[in-house]
Amino acid sequence: MKNALNVLKIAFTYIGTVVGAGFATGREILQFFTQYGKWGVLTILLTMLLFIWLGTKMMLLAHHIKAASYEDLNRHLFGDGFGSWLSLFTLIVLIGVNSVMLAGAGSVFVEHLGLNYQIGLWFTLIGTFILLRRGIDGVMQLNTVVVPMMIFLSIAIIASTASSPSAMRFVTLSTDKGLFATWASPLLYTAFNLSMAQAVLVPIGGHTTNRRTIIWGGIIGGAGIGFMLMAAHFALSAFMPGVSQFEIPMGSVASQLGTIIQFIYIILIFMEIFSTFVADVYGITLQLKQRLNVRPFIISITVLMICYVTSQFGFSSLLSVLYPAFGVFSLLWACVLASYKRKRI
Repeated sequence: MKNALNVLKIAFTYIGTVVGAGFATGREILQFFTQYGKWGVLTILLTMLLFIWLGTKMMLLAHHIKAASYEDLNRHLFGDGFGSWLSLFTLIVLIGVNSVMLAGAGSVFVEHLGLNYQIGLWFTLIGTFILLRRGIDGVMQLNTVVVPMMIFLSIAIIASTASSPSAMRFVTLSTDKGLFATWASPLLYTAFNLSMAQAVLVPIGGHTTNRRTIIWGGIIGGAGIGFMLMAAHFALSAFMPGVSQFEIPMGSVASQLGTIIQFIYIILIFMEIFSTFVADVYGITLQLKQRLNVRPFIISITVLMICYVTSQFGFSSLLSVLYPAFGVFSLLWACVLASYKRKRI
């Protein structure tokens, strides 16, 4: 029973770390899958398999080398010199992505709660700092609450969308995108999200003693990500192309499925953004702690303030510029991880 609970904790933390601002709001789904029309189903299935394989492999490798942070993993994969510089670049990437996360939280407060953008930012910052004091246990406990609620709501959205006249558009939706862009998109998406998730998955793998727990946690987590991708793609396809104009397209979809579902989904969008933000800042703090002789809470405050300043540029502009550029970098990292061989990881 204890191992089963640990499996679910790993799986939910894996899902919660990947399901961040762009995913939960629907922006990533539109950019990487739904805009490619009927090909979206197949590319999501490919993405799910990659998440299961590479996410599990990453945690098992971290388990083998007893990694304390993602810098240990990068040094092992690339050598001390290049691995150190790669970790530094990953740090910059993570801070940029967390700025997007924080901006997404502000957008939720403005668009759907009718509150000030700055209130959303400061609410997220203060809540994150409080949870960070509990370490990895706080990160995992948060996700064991948030992720099951999001999975349940994904099922509700599927059921509601299924009754729509345009429910089957996900298999007929046309696209003007080429095949190369279509099939490169899931590779970039998976690589980017895994390179970001290493900030949390590596410490989990390093601290988990049972290999089978890691394996099943990775399998269930990767499958859960695939399911939630498919649910969002199914719903978004039914409301294309009009839904693409919204800052938070899944919020718009939810608004057409009833007031209660809309309110619950908006709250959960924020909670998913919040859980990923907390997890990433935790990973950044661990990595910087290895480089700096500074107390962890001071590192956390500094990182949070940097994210606050950079989040002032807005959500969509940051997402459209940062994600594709970081995705290309992440593809190289993922290729090295995929090609790494040991007799028994």
